[in-house]
Amino acid sequence: MDIDIAKPVVIALGGNALSKGSGETIAEQFVRAKTSLGSMVELARAGYRLAITHGNGPQVGNALLRVELSRDKVTPMPLFMCGAETQGEIGFMVANTLTNLFIESKVDRHIAAVVTQVEVDREDKAFADPTKYVGMFYKENEAKALAKSMGWTVKEDSGRGWRRVVPSPWPKDILEVDVISSLLNSGAVVVCVGGGGIPVYKDEAGKFHGVDAVIDKDRASALLALELGADVLVILTGVEKVSTNFGTLYQEDWDVMSISKAQEFLDKGEFPKGSMGPKMQSAIYFIENGGKEVIITSIDKVKEALENDAGTRIVA
Repeated sequence: MDIDIAKPVVIALGGNALSKGSGETIAEQFVRAKTSLGSMVELARAGYRLAITHGNGPQVGNALLRVELSRDKVTPMPLFMCGAETQGEIGFMVANTLTNLFIESKVDRHIAAVVTQVEVDREDKAFADPTKYVGMFYKENEAKALAKSMGWTVKEDSGRGWRRVVPSPWPKDILEVDVISSLLNSGAVVVCVGGGGIPVYKDEAGKFHGVDAVIDKDRASALLALELGADVLVILTGVEKVSTNFGTLYQEDWDVMSISKAQEFLDKGEFPKGSMGPKMQSAIYFIENGGKEVIITSIDKVKEALENDAGTRIVA
């Protein structure tokens, strides 16, 4: 399809685009960010109105590790505050890296990083059955003692030990969407909805409060794209195209996939929960609610995917 350059384009980066995990130094993360974000320069030069979202898995994992290792020395920080902290951390890293790339490439665009709250429903069934593993591995007795003292829910994780689990509710609303829209209208490239956003819920008085949960980054990106009126959502991953029968002799790479076919493959378990599954769910949600198409591709193919035929297009 022809991309309407006057409309916002939401580009969802994976957390691993900026960090591989706890072993990387900050300097190494900046090097990774520069490599990953190089593809954004030509999109900015071309005039695309870019809202860049990002994951925070490795970074929030580090934050939680610091909390858990220091819990006897300082007051533990709740998960939603760790999310806020890493939004600021990664927002700075992306904004600083893009600023310098724009200077090097003589691209006259500003960058703004917005710490973003995302509303969830406190009655979402995810709160009754938390499933998202976070933090360290513990022995069973340690985990249960922490659950009692900290109010956690803990479960065994695939025979590797016991870990904390938290809810992963669907996002309802992006609180800062009007601010993000205004910044896009001013010509700024906006970094926002980091890690799926800081989860907040609304009380009976209409006030918002942080809650310990993890919102899937791609789901929140799809909601942001809808609230901004974007036609296109781009979800970046480690492969150029969506594949079925991945890694087998029967692997098939898809150029175009309908949402009905995507749902069929989801129902068959073709797309795992921990990787392509949430991306396909988010693509279906976006298109069913008024979006025109979702492009899933690798970060080095993003401009080619927007303007030619790289990547996989998910369509109605």
